[in-house]
Amino acid sequence: MAVRTHWTVEHACSHLVDHDLSNRPADKRAGFARWLASKDCTDCWKAARDADSESKEEWLAAKRAEEQEAAVAWAKQFDMPQLEGPRKALDWGERSRHQLMTAAHIALVVEGSWDEADWAELEEKARSITRAGWWIDQRDAEGADLLELLDAASEADRGTENPYR
Repeated sequence: MAVRTHWTVEHACSHLVDHDLSNRPADKRAGFARWLASKDCTDCWKAARDADSESKEEWLAAKRAEEQEAAVAWAKQFDMPQLEGPRKALDWGERSRHQLMTAAHIALVVEGSWDEADWAELEEKARSITRAGWWIDQRDAEGADLLELLDAASEADRGTENPYR
């Protein structure tokens, strides 16, 4: 008599599923069937994964809204200009600017040796950069590098009057 190849497994979700284990070595089938019994069936696993994906999307949307609210409040408090660019880039640019400016303040003032006069000078330079795309491009930069990045920005990134923008 040969070792069976088909196992009816009651999964952790309590669904009964017939599994063809013929592709496994004969001496591994029973152990694999026990392992399968400790897991949800494929349909339940996929449903849980999809629900988890939806909850991640909801969480991310809520987090983005919270970050956006903080960025707008910060921009208003510190008299930062409106950013320019495509509509879909504006919110992202505002969040990126807020996050980079916050990281820079921590690195240069809180943990560094800058005083408020040094910081005020950097803030003025930051106000001159109004292209949302510039801030998005710098989103992964270190806060301590912000002054050098601001100095490297081109005229196209600055809030100069340009009728062709």
